[in-house]
Formats: sequence, C-alpha cells, structure tokens
Amino acid sequence: MAALSADSPAVARILAAIRAVPRGSVAGYGQIALRAGLPRRARMVARVLAGNADPDLPWHRILRSDGRIAFPPGSRGFREQVRRLRAEGVAVQNGRVRMARGDEDLDSALWGPGRS
Repeated sequence: MAALSADSPAVARILAAIRAVPRGSVAGYGQIALRAGLPRRARMVARVLAGNADPDLPWHRILRSDGRIAFPPGSRGFREQVRRLRAEGVAVQNGRVRMARGDEDLDSALWGPGRS
C-alpha cells in the first residue's frame, strides 16, 4: 500500500471534511470519504487519521459506520476519544455513539428541505 502524501489533494479534502464536522456531532469514515469526493475510500480516511500530527484536527468525531470507536476498548486512544466526545456533549455508551440514519444524517439536517 502506497504511503499517503500529506500534501495530496485527496488528503487535503479528507482533512477539510473532518474539520467540517461540527462540535458535538460525529461522522463515519465512509461519510467523510463521501464528503471528500472519495466514495468507497473509508480506509483511506482511517489511514489519514492514523498519520495525523495536527493536534487541532477533531479526529475524535470520526467513528465506524455503526457508531463504534475504532480503538480497542480500554486503550489510551479509546479513553481519550470517549473523553473528548463526552466533553462535547456526545453520548457514548459501551464505546458506541448513536449514529444518524437516513434523513437524520448531518448533511440532511444542514442541507435538506426547508433549510437555507
């Protein structure tokens, strides 16, 4: 697997999509890939996050598609992600966050019918 260049356009789009997730909200790896114009590239999103060195990137808002935290339960990363999500008012139970489905997703809430 080729290394991702930090200055590649795809990485820049992924980072921008991650930064666009509002405080108190979460998104799945696949959702971020779609928002970055890279459908079916959820693993690329995970690789970008794994190589991230920017302490201001809201990495903690990105979860598996089923709402689970990707770090092993009880690990340092797991505990830090739970702490950061709860500090933003996100309910985390048993390492999982309730993810929006269908019409409840963030894109629909922001850009759906009746929104300007």
